[in-house]
Amino acid sequence: MRIGIVVHGPNIIDSGCALKLINLIKNYGDVKARLGGTMGRTAVIDAGLEDVIDISHKLFPSDSLKIFHDDDVDLIFLLNYGKSNVTGQVFGYKVYNHYIDKIYNNNIPVIQIERPGEVDGSIIPWNNDLEIVSELSLKLNLNVVTPGEVYDSHIKQDSNEFNQRIVHGVNPDENIMVNGVVIGKTNSDKLTLIAEDDYIVDIVGGELKEHGLEKLGKVNLDDAVIKTGLLRHADVKPRVISSYKPDKFKVMFLNHAGEDVYQFKDSSLVITVGDDTTLIACDILYRFDIPVIGITDGDLDKVVEKGFKVKNSIIFEVESGFDDIVGQNIKSNIFGDELVSYNFTDISDVRDKIIEIIKNINCNYKINYID
Repeated sequence: MRIGIVVHGPNIIDSGCALKLINLIKNYGDVKARLGGTMGRTAVIDAGLEDVIDISHKLFPSDSLKIFHDDDVDLIFLLNYGKSNVTGQVFGYKVYNHYIDKIYNNNIPVIQIERPGEVDGSIIPWNNDLEIVSELSLKLNLNVVTPGEVYDSHIKQDSNEFNQRIVHGVNPDENIMVNGVVIGKTNSDKLTLIAEDDYIVDIVGGELKEHGLEKLGKVNLDDAVIKTGLLRHADVKPRVISSYKPDKFKVMFLNHAGEDVYQFKDSSLVITVGDDTTLIACDILYRFDIPVIGITDGDLDKVVEKGFKVKNSIIFEVESGFDDIVGQNIKSNIFGDELVSYNFTDISDVRDKIIEIIKNINCNYKINYID
């Protein structure tokens, strides 16, 4: 039997459950595993599992499922470790329904294993009633939850809401991140985002952050990737891997935390704009030994437990609200219509140019050097 495994998120990897489950499932057939989502990539690298879990492409979980469908495997597993059984089951429901919208037939069994090892963990057979579900339920001590139970418990009450998105499993005082941009903070355990003409205009159970909404722009609430709290919870030791270094000093520009930071892993230096974008980029690029020059204004929303930074990175902290203005001027003065520049010899050369740009804007700033 040919089996495809989609691994989602850092928690299932950091817990050690992903590798244990992959090895267990190998008893049932030939297995291939790939990542679904973005944040799990760093966890795969830190765990040294690049040869076990394919992280070569940035894919939504539903797209990873579709790849295995198109490969005509016999069975597909979705492995996840949500913040709670509610968030994990709702996640699976949305992923599965996005997946069936992308395929021409639904004849391959899909089984989700959610929060293994937890008392509220579960196995969800999304479109099947296979014997393997009962076997794994006993071996893993997990309850079998039917799609109907997920729908009745968590989805049904949402189905008549127009232009709204209920977010499940939240806690007070958590960041709300939509497509990689922090747009507010929760103040309740119930959260609803409200949109008009594809713009988020209101929130129930939290406070919006106008600067974040400006960065986010238009969004389809139905398809948006919404997360609350930390992107990665585990206290990990980052693993630095060798990376290709260009012959010429290659500087690249990153202006949005939702972009694929891994596309910058062959750079000499990355310039980032915004507190959260800088924090996430520094943490990921640490694994490739790539320094960052970050443009921040001190408006940091903690999205990872620890943000690792490569030695010799430089963080500019400008006046409140000026990070985007400085970023726009850096983009136009250094990069123009491109995202890459080869016009510098080293990081100090880039630093001096940015100081010049900031002084021309007449903006106060301070520099933090990472040593």
